[in-house]
Amino acid sequence: MGAHSEAAGVRLDVWLWAARFFKTRSLAKQAIAGGKVAINDASAKPARSVHVGDQLSIARGVERMRVRVVGLSAMRGPATQAQALYEESAESVDAREKAREMRRLTGAGLDHPAARPDKHSRRLLREFKESGH
Repeated sequence: MGAHSEAAGVRLDVWLWAARFFKTRSLAKQAIAGGKVAINDASAKPARSVHVGDQLSIARGVERMRVRVVGLSAMRGPATQAQALYEESAESVDAREKAREMRRLTGAGLDHPAARPDKHSRRLLREFKESGH
């Protein structure tokens, strides 16, 4: 059931799993059902067939990707084979890089402690949290 002909198509949830966008097929189904995946700018169902040339919009957490299907597979293989199944648009790559850089810059302003709180500090924190402040 490995590589398929272009005319046959592959289930969307299976293709997303085989292309390594999601770790399990169940997670792929949940993402599709949750509206995180669109095919050719239309909402999709897990059993929808994917064909070569289809445009997919995929949202994983804060990442948004726009890819074009260039290969079909129903079997999960090595990452190099999975990357050969799709082609990400240049605009999508640029947008992801800009968003990643923005997250890095905005997260840098957080004041993180240098080390884990010691026993006394943990007790004070616990008391503070329990008091309801």
